[in-house]
Amino acid sequence: MADVPTDLHWARAAPEGAEGPGPWIEVAFGPDDLVHLRETSDPGNVVTTTRKKWDAFVLGVRAGEFDHFAELDGQGPATP
Repeated sequence: MADVPTDLHWARAAPEGAEGPGPWIEVAFGPDDLVHLRETSDPGNVVTTTRKKWDAFVLGVRAGEFDHFAELDGQGPATP
């Protein structure tokens, strides 16, 4: 993929009211319809994808396609 631009605006995905350094996931929308993702604890390690793939991922999250990966009440991943 392309080099990561240095002037991106990173948005942090942290729970409401969360304080501290995280680690949290950050996302930035760059030129050429590219989307960049990184973790606050390792900001030099950036994953880049296309806007089309990002939009498909977001739709999947909203539809619950990844809920089986979520921990419920600290009991580990949910089973389908």
